[in-house]
Amino acid sequence: MHLIAPFAGLRPAPGRAAELLAPPYDVMDTDEARALVAGRPWSFLHLSRPEVDLPPGLDPYDPACYAHAAATLGRMVSAGLLVRDRQPCYFVYRLTRGRQVQTGLVLAASLPAYRAGRIRRHEVTLAAKEDDRVRLIEALNAQTGPAFLIHRRDPMIDGTLAAVSRGVPDIDTQTADGVRHTLWVVADQPDIDRLTAGFDAQERLYIADGHHRTAAAERIGAARAAVNPHHTGAESYNRFLAVSFPGDELQVLAVNRLVRDLNRLDAEAFLAQVAERFTVVGSPVPVAPAQPGEFGLYLDGAWSRLTLHAGRIPRHDPVARLDVRLLQDQLLTPILGLGDPRHDPRIDFVGGIRGLDGLVQPVDSGAMRLAFSLYPTPLSDLLAVADLGETMPPKCTWFETKLADGMVSLILD
Repeated sequence: MHLIAPFAGLRPAPGRAAELLAPPYDVMDTDEARALVAGRPWSFLHLSRPEVDLPPGLDPYDPACYAHAAATLGRMVSAGLLVRDRQPCYFVYRLTRGRQVQTGLVLAASLPAYRAGRIRRHEVTLAAKEDDRVRLIEALNAQTGPAFLIHRRDPMIDGTLAAVSRGVPDIDTQTADGVRHTLWVVADQPDIDRLTAGFDAQERLYIADGHHRTAAAERIGAARAAVNPHHTGAESYNRFLAVSFPGDELQVLAVNRLVRDLNRLDAEAFLAQVAERFTVVGSPVPVAPAQPGEFGLYLDGAWSRLTLHAGRIPRHDPVARLDVRLLQDQLLTPILGLGDPRHDPRIDFVGGIRGLDGLVQPVDSGAMRLAFSLYPTPLSDLLAVADLGETMPPKCTWFETKLADGMVSLILD
């Protein structure tokens, strides 16, 4: 099986993309999703977050949500908003936010390669979130939210993407957040063959974002193969929807931390314990860390810059020396008593795209007691951890710009 394959995509009809495209389901809460769909009856959030159309308070994992999503997709197709390609294609997808431009390829990636570790993950998934995406994909019989992959530069891939994107795009629209989304269909067989060969030459691909979507696709693929007596490996359930970008075009932001309390300490006692491990210097302005091992602390209306003592930074463990682990191991767990960040209700996370104001507001409102800003995890660290077959702590990276749901969907024939 090739590492990637073209597929007959389900795409917005001409002129309808602006009505359909939506942010990924996992970058907002339910209230934010409800606000985003106001006045947008065809937003893909009606599929990815179907609870927005149902009574407030309904469990988003209720079977009624998945049934509603399936009905909505059916209406979109019946109304002619979505059309399917007649032949397998690739799709060049460009995202433009201000000066940042990233150009990638929409593809169907191999689940056997994912199982074998040729498509590498760097996060551990949560069962509840996996189950949610399994139920949604099964209800839709389609993968509508792409995984975000990283590939290494290759002249054949680069040249083909550049040549195709010099043509007239099939979709060119700007979403409410100011991001321009441009798509070109790759239907010519020589171009398809070059892209397939270029990716086959990749030693491995890396999942940047979309671990739960990928894990859900893998579960569905395995289950369908097990009950299909005529399974060949060519079925669409053997692949998952993805967009792959060259790593050097990506912007990686930090995922910052909010904590609900001081673990029964007062501010003075807390800072005294922090000073045993960090150099603490007050700052008159919000702190955006300038280097690894440096953190911003917002507490009681004031910012401080924390610099971890050098002797506390592991030299040879690529996971333990990540800033998210250093903060967890040196402060959040020993001083604030926080447990596994995947499950501890006392911690919350704020994507770097929300800026430092996204930390100040929850603390000033009293919803949270203190906040930490982090230095972004270098992409090289992510790749090194994945190459070792290790996983990173949760919420290490925030990739920007985000893919849009609804640009291309993969039907599970």
